[in-house]
Amino acid sequence: MARVGIPYSRHRKWEGYDALVIGSGIGGLAVATLLSRFGGWRVLVLERHYTAGGFTHSFTRPGYEWDVGVHYIGGEVLQPDSLLARLFSVVTGGRIRWVSLGDVYDRIVVGDRVVDFAAGEKAWREGLIRHFPHQAQGLDGYIREIKAATHSGEAYFIQKTLPSALSHVIRATVLRRFYRYADQTTAQILARHITDPFLRAVLTGQYGDYGLPPKRSSFFIQALLTQHYWPGAAYPVGGASQFAAYAARVLEAQGGAVVVQAEVDQILLDPRGRVRGVRLKNGHEIPASHVISDAGFAPTFLHLLPSGHPVRKKAQEVVQRVGLSTPHLALYVGLDRSDAELDLPKFNLWVFPGPDHDANVAQYLSNPEASFPLLFISFGSARDPDFPRRYPGHAALQVITLANWAWFRPWVGTAWRRRGAEYEELKARFTERLLEALYQAVPQVRGHVAHAELSTPLSTLTFTGHPQGAIYGLAHTPTRFREPLLRPRTPIPGLYLTGSDVATAGVAGALV
Repeated sequence: MARVGIPYSRHRKWEGYDALVIGSGIGGLAVATLLSRFGGWRVLVLERHYTAGGFTHSFTRPGYEWDVGVHYIGGEVLQPDSLLARLFSVVTGGRIRWVSLGDVYDRIVVGDRVVDFAAGEKAWREGLIRHFPHQAQGLDGYIREIKAATHSGEAYFIQKTLPSALSHVIRATVLRRFYRYADQTTAQILARHITDPFLRAVLTGQYGDYGLPPKRSSFFIQALLTQHYWPGAAYPVGGASQFAAYAARVLEAQGGAVVVQAEVDQILLDPRGRVRGVRLKNGHEIPASHVISDAGFAPTFLHLLPSGHPVRKKAQEVVQRVGLSTPHLALYVGLDRSDAELDLPKFNLWVFPGPDHDANVAQYLSNPEASFPLLFISFGSARDPDFPRRYPGHAALQVITLANWAWFRPWVGTAWRRRGAEYEELKARFTERLLEALYQAVPQVRGHVAHAELSTPLSTLTFTGHPQGAIYGLAHTPTRFREPLLRPRTPIPGLYLTGSDVATAGVAGALV
């Protein structure tokens, strides 16, 4: 897939837009296309990267292609009449085709224990009981908690769209049941039902999808994620870059545009405090009475608002209370054989050294030489039926783990690919360790690695602007779900938020 978006230097029309969208992630593209198609607005999307898509973009090297953030989507999208499938269809003009990952979507490996997550709630439950028959009653209790938590969350999402005064009333009344779940950690709910530490580890084996181990995460995000994948999982044919490519076409047909290499430096306000446009890094000012930011909560309020604006202080307090999500390392691996030749699976591998996720994370973040607390191995090319046509005889996968921002802070302010020998040596050590971990988990790829390229938290900061490389934005702690500033409508007239910080992380969360 070619790069998506019009380079800044080639775009000519800068006047007459009803709204500007900062950032071209799925949240920004969704808002832009919906306003265009159903509101009749002319919308301009401004992206700092050289290609559109945010965490749904792809990048290539000779013979290979990788998605940076889309590894699988809940199987609900395989049902054309579902809300999620309809949303994707509207945003992309109905052009996205989906393929199932099959009967198993995640394989959880804890020490020497291996458990598959099967598609379908009944199959998922039965598979777990086969491994943990003594926990059947506790598992059923846990499943009831998941369903109750996700059901209670419907009011949480609805109140996000309401005027602030009415939203406040709902938070104080209707959302009481929701907060009974959101205020508790995943570990607290698990402790009430599950006594086997290995089953606890397996049930939270997808915590990398939102970035926090059980003692720190809100149970609501754990419940939401678990139920999201109960129908199984799917992947877009042709890779995740299809989202931005088709959304850009929809937008252009309505008189809008997606412009890349156009980094916003400041949101401009008039003397009354209302939005009047944006200023780019190069000084170019673009007028509009509405600005929708898909840049993330912290970048929007702490970096893009004028210095001294009163909302900045409130936003800083939110960031301090909630915290930022954990950054990550991603190793992009290209193989000199096809997925079929190497018998690579469509499902993801989650690999853990032992059952105590919180202790494993704490040990590793304090010592980078400790065992990786998790490895997420995703076989993107194996699940994309179009990959063999684009890159015959090759395969592509990713190996992802957590990182500590402090390890990379010394190179803040340095340029991409020009960070110096010491930084490259640090990357080389992590690359070697991650490759060896890959060979242990997937031994058939040893001797077939033709390309290996490591992304660090500095890469995330460079291309997305997320502070400290926090890929999921604000952390999904219990505190997060009580913050009234995390909503589409901001206190600043004409300024709105979209994307994952508004409600929850993930492609589906950002889209909704």
